[in-house]
Amino acid sequence: MSVLDAAKPQWMTEDLDLLSDASRKFFERECLPHYERWEEQGLVDRDAWTKAGAAGLLCAEMPEEYGGAGGTFAHDAVIAYERGRLGLDGFGFPLHSSIVAPYILHYGSEDQKKRWLPRMATGELVGAIAMSEPGAGSDLQSVRTTALRDGNHTVINGQKTFITNGQQANLIIVVTKTDPSKGSKGTSLFVVETDEVEGFRRGRNLDKIGLKSNDTSELFFDDVRVPADALLGAEEGQGFYQLMEQLPQERLLIAIQAIATIELALEQTIEYVNQRKAFGQRIVDFQNTQMKLAECKTEATIGKVFVNHCIGLLLDRQLTAETASMAKYWLTDLQCKIVDECLQLHGGYGFMNEYPIARLYRDSRVQRIYGGTNEIMKLLIARSLTT
Repeated sequence: MSVLDAAKPQWMTEDLDLLSDASRKFFERECLPHYERWEEQGLVDRDAWTKAGAAGLLCAEMPEEYGGAGGTFAHDAVIAYERGRLGLDGFGFPLHSSIVAPYILHYGSEDQKKRWLPRMATGELVGAIAMSEPGAGSDLQSVRTTALRDGNHTVINGQKTFITNGQQANLIIVVTKTDPSKGSKGTSLFVVETDEVEGFRRGRNLDKIGLKSNDTSELFFDDVRVPADALLGAEEGQGFYQLMEQLPQERLLIAIQAIATIELALEQTIEYVNQRKAFGQRIVDFQNTQMKLAECKTEATIGKVFVNHCIGLLLDRQLTAETASMAKYWLTDLQCKIVDECLQLHGGYGFMNEYPIARLYRDSRVQRIYGGTNEIMKLLIARSLTT
């Protein structure tokens, strides 16, 4: 039972309740026992992907004809939420299912969808999207990776960094410039099956502050030749618009992860302060503790209502870029604030890695950065205010 008092949203149907329960049981059985080892080794076991695929937890919103479960974003949202409620944020399947796969569904040809989506649904293919570069993060118009035509092929050259699932991904959507002179209108997306090409290299599994079990890598493309049908979309130059259309769902996904972590942090902290004693009484009996937790619960409840509202908007195709930006920035700021408060209530033990709140603290910080920094989110929101 959640520590929050938010009402059940209308979109949360009986089949989603069943999916929520099944997802949680899968994660408890197949992931939690291995998670500390995954953190130490810097990535999730490869067979965790195929097990998740066999359980129907990958690409749940993809149509059945392409190997998915025929659900909606709500199905993937429920699965991602349950992952977050157990603190398994390093397992990068939400990006695979709710970010990479939709690009192929929305912009891929029939042949591309039939070739890639069923294998993503089983976990045979692990997806990633290569946007960021050493000199281009939130500013996607500044990417320098090129994709230039050479007969019936396209040759990709460039470097990417901070790529989630980078050490294991074998299907990567690469953001490139097909015509550097055209700015955003010269941006195109290409799908690279890494096992089928030469010139592709993986760099370091980057040493991050948190999300240790989520492999995050440098990627190098040295004269990587892909066939012409690796392009996403009917013609070159559509990539920037494709990115802008899909980023709201990505940002909402980050907000969902934020509220799941907030709930977990509160749950752990409430249990701790009810058990831990200082100066002859339980930590929870101090007025400061009660006030802090009251504030956290209030703000978290507001956040959960807003996230559920945004999911409903997305399902109705009414979620705007501005509203998604609000959800991403406000929920991730709130996540970092509440997790920090919860760590403080743990006292010195909160700073010890053996306590789960310490990992939540480390893992939370990047939420305000990826998917577009929160400063960029505010700029996007501000644009809607000018006439």
